Amino acid sequence: MTTFTGGSEKITFPGSYGDDLDGRLELPEGEPRAVALFAHCFTCNKDIFAARRIARALAEQGFAVLRFDFTGLGSSEGEFANTNFSSNVDDLVAAADFLRANYRAPTVIIGHSLGGAAVLAAAPRIPELRAVATINAPADPGHVQHLFAAARPEIEARGEAEVVLAKRTFRIKKQFLEDIAEARVQEHLRSLGKALLVFHAPRDQTVGVENAQQIFQAAKHPKSFVSLDDADHLLSRHEDAIYVANVLAAWASRYLGDATAATTAPTRPLQEAATEHGTVLVAETRDAKFTQTISAGRHTFKGDEPVSVGGTDTGPAPYDYLLAALGTCTSMTVRLYAERKGWPLTKATVRLKHGKIHAADCETCETKEGRVDRIERELELEGPLDAEQRARLLEIADKCPVHRTLTHEIVIETKLR
Repeated sequence: MTTFTGGSEKITFPGSYGDDLDGRLELPEGEPRAVALFAHCFTCNKDIFAARRIARALAEQGFAVLRFDFTGLGSSEGEFANTNFSSNVDDLVAAADFLRANYRAPTVIIGHSLGGAAVLAAAPRIPELRAVATINAPADPGHVQHLFAAARPEIEARGEAEVVLAKRTFRIKKQFLEDIAEARVQEHLRSLGKALLVFHAPRDQTVGVENAQQIFQAAKHPKSFVSLDDADHLLSRHEDAIYVANVLAAWASRYLGDATAATTAPTRPLQEAATEHGTVLVAETRDAKFTQTISAGRHTFKGDEPVSVGGTDTGPAPYDYLLAALGTCTSMTVRLYAERKGWPLTKATVRLKHGKIHAADCETCETKEGRVDRIERELELEGPLDAEQRARLLEIADKCPVHRTLTHEIVIETKLR
């Protein structure tokens, strides 16, 4: 867990496809009034002026704001050609999950352009949200299709084509067209259940102001509309971005409680909230030599050692839990990827075994002396999958977050309480 100390912090977290996403968390001084999540525009990145300036201005007003690059964009890993509108929505949910586990769940979400459509789709899946804001957003994700209309025949014929957008070349696949054609953002609006603020520039030449009208009419109250007058689509003028941040901060405060009280006397310190989200408590039971009780949220279970090493075998051993974490994460990651692709995976089973081997016998290990840990993982995939799909799912297994944690450098800090 990390406390809020002001400034800016680099963030990395796993996205919807298991790739590491690069983010930046703008922090206020002291405990924040709220945590906000910002989604950038189509083919943009977290460092576009509007995203950067709005996030920093909100931080100055007491908000913590996470802006990040969607999969395949900016400094994030992954292939843009394999992404789509749905994966952007899933990346937003993954970002909210990361904030919930490591900082505090977001209560405000903001989306610019296509990012605005994405936050409308993601909002129902983030229960802590109270306020949703869109900036020059399309009412229909399919609005972006006009950007590569000339390449559409080639995409339909070959399955993909290279398209130049904002002087950069992107590879667009047919699955992207199919995904945005199926997106139904206005259905999410009817059941949003959060306060909504729609920002839009009447002279926006990229996304017409009629989109704001469609979003506003589809949403239920409480909802508000703010005109950005002569601002452009990207809010490239400094004063426009500042205006959005100032209005947003004042508006959101209405739905977040007393802003002054939240700033000076937070209801619950972040450290206390951590005991509920993302913290595991392990304590001895003293029933036997090794017996432990383990609490993770509302779940309680036991830990022990086998009789062969002096335990009473009333629960799994520590390495059993380690393997269980890796196996669970592997199965979940493979399942999410298969569902996103629409592949016929009926069941995934993971078998794991832990042991130690001589370092000299390990060709891929940097250590060449003594013994090293080795985990054998066997993935069984049921369903009418072809060889290429099975091979890809095997690769995806290595991208599960727990796998990445175990194979990356780990820092464990221990202190007395």
